[in-house]
Amino acid sequence: MFERFTKGAREAVVGAQEEARGLGHRHIGTEHVLVALAGVDDATARTLRGHGLDAAVLRARLASRGGSGEELDPEALRAIGIDLDAVRRATEENFGEGALDAPRGEPDRPKRHIRFTKEAKKSLELSLRRALDLKHHHIGTGHILLGVLQDDSSAVRLAWSAGADVGELRADVTRLLTSEAA
Repeated sequence: MFERFTKGAREAVVGAQEEARGLGHRHIGTEHVLVALAGVDDATARTLRGHGLDAAVLRARLASRGGSGEELDPEALRAIGIDLDAVRRATEENFGEGALDAPRGEPDRPKRHIRFTKEAKKSLELSLRRALDLKHHHIGTGHILLGVLQDDSSAVRLAWSAGADVGELRADVTRLLTSEAA
């Protein structure tokens, strides 16, 4: 499935891990994916910003909440065909060795693997469904955003707490994706 991800979608998945690590969280949840999506330079991120959701605001709100203590799903990404070792290799090929490590000047943290929650895994699966529904042969950041904005996910709660109307946001992203398909 990962081969279907656009460059921006891959950046968002890798960025979610960086967000979780930077916040000292022991899991990657839909809230981390939402922050990472807001940090990608594309139409989806511009749509998020249009709804008052930029990466810095979301990150600050998430940091003020602290970790959620959710149980980890040890095989979440592997189960949907995403190999984080391959993501790391590709990222380091494009951005240099250690690109996913903590920024210089920060205390050394163990480079342990951070796992996706079941909710985050489900959201990535839903992103594939959204792409297929639109007859897209790729999974982009908009598809991932629709996946994380399902039900009462952590990302939905974070977006609401930042003042966004999640229903309007979903509608705008769906329009964006539909116009890309035309």
